Amino acid sequence: MEQLGSKAEVRQAIAEARREDKRIALVPTMGALHDGHLSLVHAARQRADYVAVSVFVNPTQFGEAEDFAAYPRDLARDLDLLGAEGVDLAFTPSPEVMYAPGADVTIEPGRLGTVLEGAVRSGHFRGVCTIVTKLLSITGPDLAFFGEKDYQQLVLVRRMVRDLDLPVKVVGAPTVRECDGLAISSRNAHLSAEERAAAPVLYRALRSAETLALGGERDAAVLEDAMRSTVESEPVMTLDYAAVVDAASLEPSGELGPKPARALIAARIGRTRLIDNLSLEVG
Repeated sequence: MEQLGSKAEVRQAIAEARREDKRIALVPTMGALHDGHLSLVHAARQRADYVAVSVFVNPTQFGEAEDFAAYPRDLARDLDLLGAEGVDLAFTPSPEVMYAPGADVTIEPGRLGTVLEGAVRSGHFRGVCTIVTKLLSITGPDLAFFGEKDYQQLVLVRRMVRDLDLPVKVVGAPTVRECDGLAISSRNAHLSAEERAAAPVLYRALRSAETLALGGERDAAVLEDAMRSTVESEPVMTLDYAAVVDAASLEPSGELGPKPARALIAARIGRTRLIDNLSLEVG
């Protein structure tokens, strides 16, 4: 596996792979790799001949109230994991490499960047769209892999690629969970033992909505109330939102129908913020 830190080196390595007629995949990450990230690498390996993984903690997607410095980092461990997975290229740039001095051109996420997570984390999706566009420009992949765990991000990246005519196919991969249902996330490392024990309530809340929908309940408000009630049963959790939305547009569903729907939830526990989601079908 090559580890490269400059854009010129990465472009050269990708160009060499292109000359060998290889299909190229990119897996963007912020490091602190876990089984969720590795599932994306596995999926990329199955569909491409050359897999590049970026490891970059992007400062522009952190809000003023979020601690960029506290985000978990362990590059040596990340590289060991990627090497064991047969990754071809690890792109590990510094902020100075990714953002030129005085850089102020950004990618605006549009309406999708202002709802749900965007309403809580001002500027977050501007940072996401900007860095993803830069990574796609540098690596020029055929395929880019993102996890469904960050569902709004996945929908927004797909919309951005469509609207900006970027020549890449965005592939979503299922959420990877712990045995008790908690979605695997780098931020789980911040949870205390008590908080970790309470955190699976988010998945139970999503399952409560799923059970109602499978039982024939179509009213999104009823499903949202069920999620809220479940989270409120854990006093250490503070709910940010529980929403049932159209899976493609993220518009409020109102009533479940023939179009795919998604339940999304976010809550704070101690100093950690957790998000999760689940597909809904009417029984």
